[in-house]
Amino acid sequence: MEQAQSRPLPAGKSPSGPPARVADRLRRSPRVGEGAIQAFLFLSAALSIVITLGIVVVLVRESRLFFTNPEVSVLEFLTGTKWQPHISQFGLLPLLSSTLVTSTIAMIVALPLGIGVAIYLSEYASRRARSILKPTLEVLAGIPTVVFGYFALTFMTPLLRSVFGRDTVEIYNMASAGIVIGILILPLISSMCEDALSAVPRSLREAGLAMGSTRLETAVQIVVPAAFSGIMAAFIVGISRAIGETMVVALAAGAGPNFTLNPFRGAETMTGHIVRISSGDLSYDSIDYNSIFAIALALFFMTLTLNIISQAIVRRYREKYE
Repeated sequence: MEQAQSRPLPAGKSPSGPPARVADRLRRSPRVGEGAIQAFLFLSAALSIVITLGIVVVLVRESRLFFTNPEVSVLEFLTGTKWQPHISQFGLLPLLSSTLVTSTIAMIVALPLGIGVAIYLSEYASRRARSILKPTLEVLAGIPTVVFGYFALTFMTPLLRSVFGRDTVEIYNMASAGIVIGILILPLISSMCEDALSAVPRSLREAGLAMGSTRLETAVQIVVPAAFSGIMAAFIVGISRAIGETMVVALAAGAGPNFTLNPFRGAETMTGHIVRISSGDLSYDSIDYNSIFAIALALFFMTLTLNIISQAIVRRYREKYE
């Protein structure tokens, strides 16, 4: 006895009915808790925006009190080479130069090491090696920054003085602070660079190996250029983190504004100055107190500019693959 053959369904039909009706039923079906979850996510995003706007409002309001003071000149604040509030000299360049010196040293340390770690993890490391190295980096990222500050003061500074001479390297210096900040931001740089390298399609690696390239040549000449936008984003985020670091520079870099580019000398950074002044006995609404917010506003614009540059670089050099 012949078995009855099933008749094919007409085009656009399904066992449950036309696709439009199925989609309509799915759209109208109740989803328990989905509305609450969506509202929570929206409130979280809105709260982050409100907090950012609140920070900007406070910085602008308090900074306005500083810049409207008759003893303060905006031009002197941006171009002056002396920061001595007790004699009404408010030049930002000593604090800015030490901040840039420590941040530059930190990136010289963190960027090559971070890219090297990222290349190893994405191209060479076995599963066992990744299971050991990744948690180690996460532990390094979880160490409090005050511990890094004491590490710079008690280990890195004596090491630099033994290498370059006690007369050359001061006890409080920007070099030791910059090196330790580089170690501090190394997990951030390596993690972001590894994500960028892992996002490169495997077909590019296979094509390079098929052309006779070694694994190192494939990684350096194919994978790294393809992930350039992500690596640059990691660089910008890392330098923003280095500029905003506080405890390391407060403990190891120095406690007095000093307009110098010599990394072996002590100099106070912008964040270090904010910590030192805010921890003292300052009366509210005094010119010294208001100067803290002016420095913080300058830091905010520096990091904002770096983030804008990062977004522009990512849009300009982002690679899209099918």
